[in-house]
Amino acid sequence: MPTIPLHLDFLRQQIRRIEAGERVARGVLPFGVPEIDACLPAGGLALGALHEVAGGGNGALDGAAAALFAAGILARTQGSVLWCAGRRDLFAPALALAGLHPDRVIYAEAGTEKAILACFEEGLRHGGLAGVVAEVARLAMTPSRRLQLAAETTGTIGIAIRRWRRPAEAADFGQPTASTTRWRVTALPTMPLPVPGIGRPRWLVELIRARAGECAEFEVDGCDEEGRIAVSAKLVHGPVAADARRERAIA
Repeated sequence: MPTIPLHLDFLRQQIRRIEAGERVARGVLPFGVPEIDACLPAGGLALGALHEVAGGGNGALDGAAAALFAAGILARTQGSVLWCAGRRDLFAPALALAGLHPDRVIYAEAGTEKAILACFEEGLRHGGLAGVVAEVARLAMTPSRRLQLAAETTGTIGIAIRRWRRPAEAADFGQPTASTTRWRVTALPTMPLPVPGIGRPRWLVELIRARAGECAEFEVDGCDEEGRIAVSAKLVHGPVAADARRERAIA
């Protein structure tokens, strides 16, 4: 058997040390909802990883639900959040109602998808942020790998909110990426409250991809002021069934 020269073996060991040293132990961020956390590896959403969130349809209502779902996740972290946007329609008071206070958010407006992705990657590589969000229509495998590696290096969570200007762009959401999880959020009829004309948001949250995890769907109440969601009361003892789909069709 041929022997490996000592200097090559030494270089390989050095490379392994460097690669190991550049990655931060990630840990997880639990949702605090047993039904959801049970479907995720280690019982929560992986930190130091890239995740994707999209609305269940092309409408503004589902897009807003996806943004609030992402805001609720970041609300349960500590530190500043970078939000890379391509449009001027983000409503800060709504994010605050989902637990993400405006004082924690740094907004970066970029005119092109390329600029948004560059800002996204730089934010993940910074290392001093609690999380980075980017609103993008398309996310190919190569840039998603760069984003995933950047998140792994610093331990920062990254969330790509998939927003489409044209219905044809929505087909890109089905293409493979390096994201750890992929979520789809659809707005459901609100839950009535004692005050007339006001209801608590309800969503159908679909976990459609989870690396080393399980796919599932849940009907949940929207984020509270601390970013927490909860399984709707009528479904606490059972899974989402045809009733949820029927409600979506009626709405």
